[in-house]
Amino acid sequence: MIKQPPYLKKGDKVGISSPAKKLTTDLSKAISILEHWGLKVVLGNHVYAAHHQFAGTDEQRREDLQNFLDDSEIKAIFASRGGYGTIRILDDLDFQNFQQQPKWVVGFSDITILLSHILTQTNTQSVHGQMPKTFENGTEESLESLRKALFGEALTYVYDSEFENRPGSATGTLIGGNLTLLIAAEGSGSAFDYTDKILFIEDVGEHEYAIDRMMRTLKRSGKLAKLKGLIVAAFNGYEIEELPFGQSPEQIIKEIVKDYDFPVCYNFPSGHIDGNMAMTIGNSVNMEVERKKVILKQ
Repeated sequence: MIKQPPYLKKGDKVGISSPAKKLTTDLSKAISILEHWGLKVVLGNHVYAAHHQFAGTDEQRREDLQNFLDDSEIKAIFASRGGYGTIRILDDLDFQNFQQQPKWVVGFSDITILLSHILTQTNTQSVHGQMPKTFENGTEESLESLRKALFGEALTYVYDSEFENRPGSATGTLIGGNLTLLIAAEGSGSAFDYTDKILFIEDVGEHEYAIDRMMRTLKRSGKLAKLKGLIVAAFNGYEIEELPFGQSPEQIIKEIVKDYDFPVCYNFPSGHIDGNMAMTIGNSVNMEVERKKVILKQ
């Protein structure tokens, strides 16, 4: 059975580490918000470190994250930002203490591979949601969804999609995150098991052909055929080809999954957007999909 870390409560200590790209702004707003939630914030020793484009050397980034994984007083770990770099330290992390005393790990984008690794290797839930760097521009609704996810309050998302969905209903364990990182995890011990899962995907700044290639990689490997449902979140900032590719990300995905009968919803409010709603990886969710309307309960 998938383990659920203890929900946060006022007075809990939470840590912020930087496992990927270096910070270019301070975290004062995020710290203020977390403190307003009643949490005590502890910064990693190297959270503001810089080594080329990374938040310190691989060893510094690993050390901060390992310290928080091992510290029984820390009840949740927030990755300060994404970018690139988490995969460089992943195999040197020790999750033995974490497995004995699981805690919430929060992030998205490059942090997807850490969330995937945690579910695959420790059978523990985590949260795909706003990170301290993105608190600055995050909508009030998205930040509240993160608070609710961490404090154990029920979450139901209701929205109307712009792109036509494939109607249906499904219940299953939620997996997913950034599509590029899902593909990067393939062939390793960090890759998700897609069997009977509800997958959600998002990405930013990719060429349309790259989105097509990554989705076809999942199809050719047999992963998509095993799903119970698919949630297509934000695919924004994608690069238009000088020679037009001819399909939007949504059109690409619709074509690739046409052979399956599970429900598919589009334009879900998650990913590299200000309204990045929290999603609990490893949690059982229910999706009710109509042609335009979507209800997701987690």
